[in-house]
Amino acid sequence: MDTTAFLPVSREDMHSRDWWYYDFLVVTADAYVDHPSFGTAIIARCLEAAGYRTAVLAQPDWHSADAFRAMGRPRYGVLIGGGNIDSMVAHYTAAKKRRSSDAYSPGNRMGLRPDRPTIVYASRAREAFPDIPVVIGGLEASLRRFAHYDYWDDAVRRSILFDAGADLLVYGMGERATREIADRLARGEPVERLTDIRGTCWAGRNGPELPFEAVELPSFEAVCASKRDYALATRLEYEEHDPIRGRALLQRHGDRTLVVNPPAMPLSRSELDAVAELPYAREVHPMYEPLGGVAAIEEVRFSVTHNRGCFGGCNFCSLAFHQGRMVTSRSHESVVREVEGFTRDPQFKGYVHDVGGPSANFRHPSCQQQLKNGMCKNRSCLAPTPCKNLDPSHADYLALLRKVRAVPGVKKVFIRSGIRYDYLLCEENSEFLSELVRHHVSGQLKVAPEHCSAHVLDCMGKPHFHVYEKFRDKYQRLNQRYGLEQYLVPYLMSSHPGCTLADAVELAVFLNRTGRQPEQVQDFYPTPGTLSTCMWYTELDPRTMEPVYVAKSPHDKALQRALLQWKRPELRRLVVEALHRAGREDLIGYGKECLVRPLGQRKRGDGETPKAPGKPQRRQARPGGRPGDGKSRPGGRKGPGAPPPKPRNGRRGPSGR
Repeated sequence: MDTTAFLPVSREDMHSRDWWYYDFLVVTADAYVDHPSFGTAIIARCLEAAGYRTAVLAQPDWHSADAFRAMGRPRYGVLIGGGNIDSMVAHYTAAKKRRSSDAYSPGNRMGLRPDRPTIVYASRAREAFPDIPVVIGGLEASLRRFAHYDYWDDAVRRSILFDAGADLLVYGMGERATREIADRLARGEPVERLTDIRGTCWAGRNGPELPFEAVELPSFEAVCASKRDYALATRLEYEEHDPIRGRALLQRHGDRTLVVNPPAMPLSRSELDAVAELPYAREVHPMYEPLGGVAAIEEVRFSVTHNRGCFGGCNFCSLAFHQGRMVTSRSHESVVREVEGFTRDPQFKGYVHDVGGPSANFRHPSCQQQLKNGMCKNRSCLAPTPCKNLDPSHADYLALLRKVRAVPGVKKVFIRSGIRYDYLLCEENSEFLSELVRHHVSGQLKVAPEHCSAHVLDCMGKPHFHVYEKFRDKYQRLNQRYGLEQYLVPYLMSSHPGCTLADAVELAVFLNRTGRQPEQVQDFYPTPGTLSTCMWYTELDPRTMEPVYVAKSPHDKALQRALLQWKRPELRRLVVEALHRAGREDLIGYGKECLVRPLGQRKRGDGETPKAPGKPQRRQARPGGRPGDGKSRPGGRKGPGAPPPKPRNGRRGPSGR
C-alpha cells in the first residue's frame, strides 16, 4: 500500500510531501492503524482536517528521547495517548500475571511499549522539546485524571497530569477540545492560559482563578488517608460528570490544585458523521507487514461504530466516565456510505461484522428531559428497574439495519457489540428482537447478565436476574419459531464487590440446574475510574456509603471462580473447600443437584474409581473380551472402565467472535 495514504511517520515521509516543518506530533502506545476505531487516528485526522500538518510517532523507543527528536521539532505541540486499551490491562491479567501477547502491537509482540506509557512518553517529549506544550489524552489519561486507586501498585496515585508533568490533559472524546487547543496554540496563545476549555484538566497553585463554577473534592492526601474520603470523592466525580449541569472539580495535591473543567458537549450528528468519514486509510501501516501485521484491525476492519456514549450504568465499566452517559449517533446516510466503502475492498466477503458501539442498540438519548437538564444524579436509566421517562424505541436502529442489509454486495450484517437486553425488553411488541434473531446473530448471541444474585447485581448496577430469564425465554422461542439453532452465551463475573461465597454458590446452583457451565469466567478487574473499583478499594458503596463485602485475597477469588467452573477436575478441591466454607455440604454428594463428589471419589473418567453407596463393584474384566468386560459395545456404548461421552453444554454450534 502507498504510504501517502497515511500520515507521515518519519522525516522521509514528510520530505516526500515537500514538508520542511510540521505542526503537531501525535504519539501513541499502539501500532499505527489508520482506522476510525483507533483514537490516535481520529485525533490526528481531525487535526489534519483543521489544516494542521500532523505526524504520528507510534510505539517509540522510550529509553531515550532520540525517537522523539527524529522528525524534528513540531511548531505547536506534542499530543500523547496511551492507546486504545489501558496499558496495564493490556499488559497484565486480573491476577497481575504478565500477558503473553499484545493485539495492538505488530506480530502480537509484548514489550514494544512501557507500563504507563503516557507518563513515560510525556517525560521523553519534555526532554526532547523543553519549550513545546505537552498535552496528554486518551483512555489512560481520561480514567486517571483524578487521584485514583491503582490496582497494580495497590495504592492511591496522584492525577496522571502531575505524574506525566504535562501542561494539559484532555479527557473523554477529545475532538472538540483538541481542536480548540490547536487553534489557540497556533494563534500564539501561551499554554498556561488555556484554562477555560471544556473536557480538559490543568494544574494551578492553590486558589487559582476559575472560569467555571466549581466544587472541591477531598484532597489527594485525604483520599490516601481515608477510604471514606476516597468514596466521597468518587461520588462527586460521577455526579458532576455531565456536560449540561456538571461543575468544575478541584482536588488539591500538595501545594498545587488539579482543576477538572466540566465535560465537553457531545458532538452533534453532523459532527460525528464528519469525524467518521475523514480520509482514513482504514489499514495497518505497511511498515508492520514484515513484522506480522497488527491483529487488532481484524475485529473492526468491516465493522461500523454508529453511536457514542452509554446510559447503561454498569458500575464496573469505565464508559460512563470516559464517553459519558449521553448517547449520540451517526446518520443512516453516513453509516450506509461506510458500508458501501467495504464493498469496494477486495478483502470484503460480504459480511459486516458489527453495526454497534458501546451498547449496540442505543441510538438516541435515554429521555428528552436530559437534553435540557442533563442526566439524573445517582439514578440509573435502566437498573434496577427502567426509569418511567425512558424512551425505549428501537425503530431508528431497526431502520438503519434494514438499510445496511440492502446495500448491494452485503450478504449478512452481524451485531457483535453488547446488546442491552433489558432496554430491548422495555419496548412492547418490538420487531427488533425478531429481526435480531433472523438476521443479525452469528451462531451465538453474547449478553451480559453477569450474576443471578439480586444484591450483587445491585452492586454491579445491573437489572435483576428475572429480566435475563425473560429475555432468554423470548430468544429461545423465536429461534424455535424460525427453525434456527443459535445459542445465547451469558457473560458471568466472579468476585465482584458485594459477591459473597454464598452468592457464588447460588450462581453455581443455577448453572447446574440449567445444564450450563461457562468455559470462561471473568474475574472482577479493578481498573481506574469505575464505581466498582472504588467499592473494591474502600469496601464502601460510594452511592450510599454503606459497607460492601469484597473478596480480595487471591485464594478467596479463586474459590468463587472455581464454583462457576465446578466440573473441571483440577478445581475440585477448591470447590469442595468453598462448599464447606459456605455451609453447603448438601451440594457434595451423588444427587443430580450436587456439584461434586466427596474428595477421594470422582465421576467416571476423572481418574479415580467411582464407588457409589449401595452399589457393588463390578468384577475386573477377564482377558478375552466378554460382554460386560469393559470393551466397547455395539452402538458406541462403553463399559465401566471408559469415560462417558462429553456432555453437551448447550453452546456448541457456529462460532461467534
